[in-house]
Amino acid sequence: MKNAKIYETHVHTKNLETAINFYESLGLRIAFIIEDRRVAFFYLGEEGSREQMLGVWEVRKEEFTKSHFAFSATYEELLNIPNYLKEKGITLRPSFGLKPTEPIVHSWMPAASYYFYDPDGNSLEYITLLEGEPIPQLGPVHLSTWLKHNENPQS
Repeated sequence: MKNAKIYETHVHTKNLETAINFYESLGLRIAFIIEDRRVAFFYLGEEGSREQMLGVWEVRKEEFTKSHFAFSATYEELLNIPNYLKEKGITLRPSFGLKPTEPIVHSWMPAASYYFYDPDGNSLEYITLLEGEPIPQLGPVHLSTWLKHNENPQS
């Protein structure tokens, strides 16, 4: 199992149609909707790719639980995420005590991220792995701080 990849993940929603509109606005493609089960499946990735899937299940209020997952992005894509989400009316959120004025770096990995919520409050993230060695003692920091401490800045 160590070489396994995650094929699909699932989140709950309180309103399937709202969730479908939201995830389509992020560029996910409908794979299939099962109306009587109130679930929509989306393909992620390039057009025609079926290597990753997201399932969005409408549940009753008392069954609703929030989730978290991350979308992989290139370094260049990550730098454009604030504009991309702003155009869609989606607000970035602070994380780890840091404002979303620039990507937040998990220095133990290292990886840079932006965080936001879907309409149901599920925590979503765009993330890219960074070049360079981990510096776990830095903790979560903004990208500019990471770059000052890293000898191999992104190209």
